[in-house]
Amino acid sequence: MNHLDKKCWICGKEENIPFRCRFCGKTFCSRHRLPEQHACEGLEQVKKNGSYSENPGYGGSVNDDIFKDALKNTARYAAKSAAKGVGSNIKYSMKNSPAMAIIYLCIFSFILQIFVPGYMQFFQLVPAFVIARPWTLVTHMFIHSGFAHLFFNMLVLFFFGPELERRAGKKIFLYVYFTAGLVAAIAYSITSSSPYTPVVGASGAIMGVFASLAIIAPDIRVYVYFIPMQITHALILFALFDFVLLGSNDMIAHTAHLSGILVGLLMGSRIKRAQIRYNYDNMYYRR
Repeated sequence: MNHLDKKCWICGKEENIPFRCRFCGKTFCSRHRLPEQHACEGLEQVKKNGSYSENPGYGGSVNDDIFKDALKNTARYAAKSAAKGVGSNIKYSMKNSPAMAIIYLCIFSFILQIFVPGYMQFFQLVPAFVIARPWTLVTHMFIHSGFAHLFFNMLVLFFFGPELERRAGKKIFLYVYFTAGLVAAIAYSITSSSPYTPVVGASGAIMGVFASLAIIAPDIRVYVYFIPMQITHALILFALFDFVLLGSNDMIAHTAHLSGILVGLLMGSRIKRAQIRYNYDNMYYRR
């Protein structure tokens, strides 16, 4: 419904949920919604039998017609408002949080994987072809092998990505995320014993974010399989798990995970030293 459709045909009043006469097809405000109130062409018929039974495809009463029109317009308006609200929330999240922007891009990419033939094959990382297809060093971070893979990666990023943004800044978060992801991809490509086996997922980048946050804020408590522990202990557990399973044929890029953790530790240390130096300088100048 456009702007003109909301105006009453009689008085020109505009309403968010206008009424449309089913007999004459014109739009009216609540004051002129009844046929008697807008000189409807079918007024004589309405006075005669109180219905639109001669109108093809309709046999309800006048009151039923008004109620159904109002219900239809209300539903249409509610659906448009809900869609607009969801779109606004997504736009706001993407604009104000790089981590949320990455999550939405990964979800959108996953939808494309389902409906666009060859999409995954074009963007996934294959170590043997990385020289010929260098863009896959980045694009593989937005591709996931299945819903469970996507869900758990995005769940970790949802909780810890914004936390790193808040403590270190949005630009630092992006720097950590993509540096860890790139190094993880390169390390996997160099060390992989199966160069023709593709790798997808943001795990290496997310492990970098997790490790950086563990250095910057080691007192954060997390739940690993419903067991509460400090984030540093969780990081050690994850690193040991990947280290023990190095070389196993479990279809998980443990080298990429460990490389992402190493990058995150190094960058987290640099960020923490910079923060300590900044705080010290501020204290010195305040004196």
